[in-house]
Amino acid sequence: MAEIVRMPKLSDTMVEGVVAEWHKKVGDNVETGDLLAEIETDKATMEFEAFQEGVLLHIGVGKGKAAPIDSILAILGKKGEDIKAILKAEAEAVPEVKEEPVKETAAPSPAPVKKEVTAKVPVQATANAPAKYPPASAVSEGKVKISPLAKRLAQERGINYSFIQGTGEGGRVVKRDIDNYQGGGTSFVGTESFTDETVSQMRKVIAARLAESKFTAPHFYLNVSVDMDNAMAARVSINKMIAPQKVSFNDMVVKACAAALKDNPDVNSAWYGDFIRRNDHIHIGVAVAVPDGLLVPVVRFADGKSLTQIGAEVKELAQKAKDKKLQPEEWEGNTFTISNLGMMGIESFTAIVNPPDACILAIGGINAVPVVKNGEIVPGNIMKVTLSCDHRVVDGAVGSAFLKDFKNYMENPVLLLGKQSI
Repeated sequence: MAEIVRMPKLSDTMVEGVVAEWHKKVGDNVETGDLLAEIETDKATMEFEAFQEGVLLHIGVGKGKAAPIDSILAILGKKGEDIKAILKAEAEAVPEVKEEPVKETAAPSPAPVKKEVTAKVPVQATANAPAKYPPASAVSEGKVKISPLAKRLAQERGINYSFIQGTGEGGRVVKRDIDNYQGGGTSFVGTESFTDETVSQMRKVIAARLAESKFTAPHFYLNVSVDMDNAMAARVSINKMIAPQKVSFNDMVVKACAAALKDNPDVNSAWYGDFIRRNDHIHIGVAVAVPDGLLVPVVRFADGKSLTQIGAEVKELAQKAKDKKLQPEEWEGNTFTISNLGMMGIESFTAIVNPPDACILAIGGINAVPVVKNGEIVPGNIMKVTLSCDHRVVDGAVGSAFLKDFKNYMENPVLLLGKQSI
């Protein structure tokens, strides 16, 4: 008997999937474990294997088209088997309200459309073309008709408005004529243009999750400046003499966060409406920029890993994220998140809490600035960090204690290294 293959839920946030590629066509034999299709979720393009066997009788979602989870992806059965009754029963079982999103997403995604609108600004006369002086209607007793504002602007900019053809009533020179005037007597003719891009599955989910977080979780922010002199010196020594591979500042940040979370378990928590979950394990999500948006692969049990283990894992996961090869177990389960824009020259910023986490730490760049030490102004290296907290879970004192410990680990990396080998 024919069996329905439904659109699978391949991630915790997936509500619909796009078929990126079919590896079988109608009439092909399908064995259990055969690669049936590639499905694009909000986070990755994943291979989907058949769990049944038979002949592919029907494809419910064409290549490049989207459909909600649990809708008909395909039908497998015996060759020549009639599937009209199955399709009819499925159509009758689906409420009309569920048909709307399928209808909307099933259409091919429109290609980016670029529209241009030419601004209707008349070409002005040039100084060496006396035949195109302002028309007589624009001259009153030998003077050009010009508004007081336009006249003042022309004088300020050193523009001879005698040769500007006004576009105001009766040929009057107005502000826009002065603004559009380009030296040499010809006004600028501009164009308005824009590009409409179809929103990707990933961007849809990012927009929904972050909007929900920002508007439902009461955020507050804690800022602290970290003296990075010791961390910079320690990193040089580690990379030169000890570490089997290069250690980055980001690796040190992840390790310091893990240590501070161990000392402040209330920060390593999540809001679940009727209860607050206090996590004993420490899984740190590290935000990674990808072409379609942002992914957060997870370093699991970060408190038990060395700096080089953290560095190697983050590097591997970041590359998988950019290649859209992350698996669900590699992006799920974070208990705390780090967003680092320091390498992009950002001095400081605030991040939106990444659900279900209670906090996210935004890392700025290391800047060489004058600092006061022992009553004297000396050169220093400062890194600014901001902790965004969900006030339903974390109070100011709790968040401050975490930041105090994080700062202490970064400013005294020997304490950090004492917790785990390099």
